[in-house]
Amino acid sequence: MNRIEEKFSELKANNKKALITFVTAGDTTLEVTKKLVREMEIQGADIIELGIPYSDPIAEGPVIQAANERALKNPIKIKDVMDTVKEIRTEVKVPLVYLLYFNCIFQYGPEKFFSHCSKCGIDGVIIPDLPFEERGEIEDIADKYSVHIITLVSPTSKDRIERIARNAKGFLYCVSSLGVTGMRSEFNTDFDEFFSYIDRFTDIPKALGFGISTPEHVQKLRKYCDGLIVGSAIVRQVEKSTGEEEIIKNVGNLVRELRYALDD
Repeated sequence: MNRIEEKFSELKANNKKALITFVTAGDTTLEVTKKLVREMEIQGADIIELGIPYSDPIAEGPVIQAANERALKNPIKIKDVMDTVKEIRTEVKVPLVYLLYFNCIFQYGPEKFFSHCSKCGIDGVIIPDLPFEERGEIEDIADKYSVHIITLVSPTSKDRIERIARNAKGFLYCVSSLGVTGMRSEFNTDFDEFFSYIDRFTDIPKALGFGISTPEHVQKLRKYCDGLIVGSAIVRQVEKSTGEEEIIKNVGNLVRELRYALDD
């Protein structure tokens, strides 16, 4: 069983929801990334997404775009991220998921990419620019190495929701609202309608992301899904902090607050 399924089964048995956090690998250095992942696990993250830096992250808002730019100044190659994950895996037990764009996989070579994911300890990948209908060309390779392709579904998916939901693996990434990632002050989606429709077609765990940034958001939205995804708010802590110690402290504090809000 993939670590993602194991984690959601464990959480369900304990009547808890998943806190899924995100950082961009190499922002500000890969050494900081290693320490951040460890700290987020300590403070209660259940699954951690690692963004692979890319020059044109079309699904990302300005905060994560800036993180990509900072990381790429190093510069960082995918192999460097793989080596870092291998080191992280010696200490961290929670599922790890890459968020990256399809061209990264294409340039690396799909067979080599998923083989290396398996060897270093990656459990899933999120590919925002890969349409659900086109995942077939790499899905068989991902399955071969027991790496889940996490699919995204949004309120505007409409007639595609059934096909996406029925074929989801690991968990279903439910997009809260239109647009790119980033912190939001409010959500206009009818989540009761959105999730009741998804629930007709699958009982796979559902995690809600895009815009969730505060403990208040977590408390308001936790009733709709099995997990909540927080990205830009964490990356913002990296951006505004000065020095490695402050970065680790501020990210850790936010993750702890989100965990408390999710469990309270």
